[in-house]
Amino acid sequence: MSSEPVIRVENLSKIYSIYETPRDRLKQFILPRLSRILGRPIRNYSRSFQALNNVSFDVGKGETVGIIGRNGSGKSTLLQLICATLTPSSGQIHINGRIAALLELGSGFNPDFSGRENVFLNSTLFGLTRAETEQRFDDIVAFADIGDFIDQPVKTYSSGMAVRLAFAVTINVNPDILVIDEALSVGDVAFQFKCLKRIEKLQERGVTLLFVSHDMGMVQSICRKVVYLEAGQIKAIGNPEAVAAQYFFDNRELHRKALGLEQPIYQMP
Repeated sequence: MSSEPVIRVENLSKIYSIYETPRDRLKQFILPRLSRILGRPIRNYSRSFQALNNVSFDVGKGETVGIIGRNGSGKSTLLQLICATLTPSSGQIHINGRIAALLELGSGFNPDFSGRENVFLNSTLFGLTRAETEQRFDDIVAFADIGDFIDQPVKTYSSGMAVRLAFAVTINVNPDILVIDEALSVGDVAFQFKCLKRIEKLQERGVTLLFVSHDMGMVQSICRKVVYLEAGQIKAIGNPEAVAAQYFFDNRELHRKALGLEQPIYQMP
């Protein structure tokens, strides 16, 4: 494994504008411009939410890095920025290599298309030619293991079938960087084990992996480093066991406070 960074995140921030109603969004688009023309005070019809605040870290070639944190901590926003499906408010991201992502269930799938048609559609989005997809199609179908449903519309699939097919496509485009956001939690135990075995093979090949999960056991078993996000900032980064222990401690302390307990549930060693 090389120490050469294939992902460099520098002072990354993302701010969303939050609107109470769709009408406020329309007002924000039109009224400030009119107020500026008429020389009147400008009113803001939105409030700001900072999903990420000055986040920086590097990921080396061949590293497997876990991203953990409670819901709303900024994990999914971070992955979407890395995959260029969102634009940062400030900061920079440098990517060196082909990136393939499984960011959300059925992402990139057209529900009215068959599984077969969606395989070719998604492969094109990942940069493969039709000939390259045809060469890999049998491997994709074999890994997904959804039988004759491959020729049925995706809208007829269960959530587990959809993630099987999405993961099968993602791992067969030969990415340099693979990004997975909680998708494996949808599959059954047998499929999760199958995915973990394939991830091990990708690691042996030197593929870089970014992995978001609430399953600390899975994070500790496959990751070399963990980034712990809290309220859009990095709270800890480093050894999986140490960072996972801090994450558990912080969550138990939150539960203790919510229950109104005076003493800590347990002490960190």
